[in-house]
Amino acid sequence: MKKLTFLLSLFLLSVFAYGQKKQPETIYIHKDISTHFISPEPIKYVDISTDDVAGDIPVANILRVKPKNAKPALGVVTIVGERFMVQYKLGYAQASGAAQSEVRIDPAQADEYINPAVAMSKQDMQRFALMAVQERPRVRHVVDRNQKIEIRLNNIYTVGDYFFMDVSMKNKTNISYDIDQIRFLIEDRKVVKATNFQQLEVEPVFALYGTDNFKRKYRNVFVFRKFTFPDEKVFRMEVAEEQVSGRTISLKVNYRNVLNADTL
Repeated sequence: MKKLTFLLSLFLLSVFAYGQKKQPETIYIHKDISTHFISPEPIKYVDISTDDVAGDIPVANILRVKPKNAKPALGVVTIVGERFMVQYKLGYAQASGAAQSEVRIDPAQADEYINPAVAMSKQDMQRFALMAVQERPRVRHVVDRNQKIEIRLNNIYTVGDYFFMDVSMKNKTNISYDIDQIRFLIEDRKVVKATNFQQLEVEPVFALYGTDNFKRKYRNVFVFRKFTFPDEKVFRMEVAEEQVSGRTISLKVNYRNVLNADTL
C-alpha cells in the first residue's frame, strides 16, 4: 500500500511539473543602449512580436535590438539557431545602466530544434574538421608544385551528407604568401577545344580556418555537401595570390580519391 501511494505521488508530481510551462526570461533593454544576443551558432530566424523594438543581425551569430518606445512590456523575441529555439520577454529598463547590453544564449537552457534545412550544424562541422586536422596524412600522391609553392591533399573524409577535404601548402620561398581567393571547380580532365571546356564552381559550406596569409606552412579543412562527377572530369582546388605577385597553384583530385574517402 505504501509503495502504491509513493508511485501515485511520483506520477502526480510528474504531471504537475509537465503542466508548468517554463516562462521566458525577461531581458531589460533601453533606447540608449543596444542589446546584443550572442548565439553559439548562426541565427537562422528571428521574430520580434512588436513594432516597438527594432532589430537586425549584423553578423551571423548576433542579434542586435533596441526599443523605439519606453513601454514597460515590449513583447517577446524568438531566436532560432541551427539546433535550438529560445524566447525572451523584453522589458523596458528605467535607466540605461539597468539595461543588459549583452545576452549569451546557452543552448543547454534552450529548447532543442531540428531545422530541416540544416543537415549538420556549424559546431558539428568544426568538431569533425578539428578531428580531421589532427590525423596524419594518408593520401600520398595528390600534390602539385609551382614557383616553390607546394599544395597537397592530406585526406578526404565523409561524414553524413558531407565531404571533409584536408589540404596543406608549403612555401619554400622567403616571401610570405597572401591568399587572394580559393576556388573549387569541377571541370573537364582534358581540354580538347577551348570552346567546349566546361567548369562548375563548387562552394564549400564551411572552412576550419580563415587564414589568408602564411609564411611557411598552411593547413585547412574545407567542408562540402556530397557531390559526384564522372571519370572524365576532375575536382580542382585553385589558390591565387594577391595581384601584385600573382602566384597561382592548383590541386587536381580524381574521382577515385573521393570514392576512397575515409569516415571520421
